[in-house]
Amino acid sequence: MKTLAILFLLFQTLIGGRAEFDRTVHDFGIFTVNDGPQSCCFTVTNKGEGPLTILSAISSCGCTGVKWTRTVIEPGETGTIEATYSNEDGPYPFDKTVTVYLSDIKKPVILHLRGNVTKK
Repeated sequence: MKTLAILFLLFQTLIGGRAEFDRTVHDFGIFTVNDGPQSCCFTVTNKGEGPLTILSAISSCGCTGVKWTRTVIEPGETGTIEATYSNEDGPYPFDKTVTVYLSDIKKPVILHLRGNVTKK
């Protein structure tokens, strides 16, 4: 049983413990179609012992642009993923995703952008 617990902790460290996001959901709240594009920034901290790289960040649709830190994130340092929702599709509630792929972590991290666009 003790061996199983140690293996579980090792697995958590190798897979889930290297990168820590400040949050995985950003809620813009309510805004109007006239407010223009809406941006937010997610921060990822390298909690591992080796370098971490954001390999790619892919939005779920063309209405969301994404920029991310392209340099290596050393242990203890942070990188960012900036997402901009274009706000050109008219009034409606939305929930867009950004899929983030990180080096040495097999499972991608899914970030959410939520909000409710209203008329004037």
